[in-house]
Amino acid sequence: MPHSASDGEAPGQTLAVAAEALYIANLLLAPGLCFIILLRLYFKHRTSAPALAVCHLRQTVSASIWAGVLLVLANLAIFLLGGYTSANTWTVAIVYFTTCHSTLVLLGILGLAKAMAGQNYVYPLVGRRCDG
Repeated sequence: MPHSASDGEAPGQTLAVAAEALYIANLLLAPGLCFIILLRLYFKHRTSAPALAVCHLRQTVSASIWAGVLLVLANLAIFLLGGYTSANTWTVAIVYFTTCHSTLVLLGILGLAKAMAGQNYVYPLVGRRCDG
């Protein structure tokens, strides 16, 4: 049964949870596809949704863009250090996944927990300040 604001749910909480879930799915399950769905949600609701939903949408879009930039930088580092046949490939890949990727996933899990609690959350370093 769908929840409503009368069930103790904060306005925009369902959309906030969806945004955070799509962000995590973009990192772990279906990269690209989930990002496109997240962007569609953002552009559809950025001006009409409650402040909680807009905050989480802004955070997840910003963090997703940063995740893409970091992935491109990791691939650039691999290319500059000898290409994909070099032993440096594994070094860069392991460092990227153990630091950047896992940190972004952890931030998404924290964001999801905050969204489920009906609270705003600003991602450190990669997030955008919430106005409300």
